[in-house]
Amino acid sequence: MLITVTVGLDDEYEDTIVGTPQGGNISPLLANVMLNELDKELEARGLDFTRYADDLIIMVGIRQAAERVMKSVTRFIEEKLGLKVNAEKSKVDKPKGIKYLGFGFYYDTFAKGYKARPHPKAVAKFKAQMKKLTCRSWGVRNAYKVKKLNQLIQGWINYFKIGSMKGLCGRLDGQIRYRLRMCIWKHWKTPKNKEKNLVKLGVPRWAAHKVANTGNRIAHMCHNGWVQKAISNKRLAEYGLISMLDYYTAKCVTC
Repeated sequence: MLITVTVGLDDEYEDTIVGTPQGGNISPLLANVMLNELDKELEARGLDFTRYADDLIIMVGIRQAAERVMKSVTRFIEEKLGLKVNAEKSKVDKPKGIKYLGFGFYYDTFAKGYKARPHPKAVAKFKAQMKKLTCRSWGVRNAYKVKKLNQLIQGWINYFKIGSMKGLCGRLDGQIRYRLRMCIWKHWKTPKNKEKNLVKLGVPRWAAHKVANTGNRIAHMCHNGWVQKAISNKRLAEYGLISMLDYYTAKCVTC
């Protein structure tokens, strides 16, 4: 059972008279200074916990103990430290109900314990950024899109590399390649140019002619086997696109 206690200002906008705005560059540093006494208190109680700035998780065995710790820790923070606990963000829950620094948790039956992985909200945010970078109407070169995709992939995996996400990376790889194929197919524009490029990339001329003159159904055509053969995973890698699965496998701390 997990208990999470988040300390900070309310989410309302206010004029700052004293202190520092929440979310500012110095805010995590000041949170560490202010909550150092809380760390000592939790250590003295023999509690298992993890804290980053003002985000805190305390791990206990049963719900009754979690609720008791929630009350006592909230009282310590507000009365001893003079801070306000954000009641909306604080809760008692099992690990699978917790979102912490972008991570979610699941029970691994083989390891017989809980493991971390990117929370669904973090995955949804990644997909939204990926779709923005692979928008067909974005008027930049495809090479630039690949460059920005690589930066997104590397940054995201470097942050979440302690999580278990091999399957997720494989699925996201497929979505990224599909959307990039759509960008390339649209970039080829005319049926004549599409046919020429398909032939150049190894598609028989009869098939290239048929595929190139099917119409302007970009999303449908990029599921076509001949298009996937021409703009293959290998060719996208040669073009510079990083594989999420390969990069994660090389960087992960625990798979």
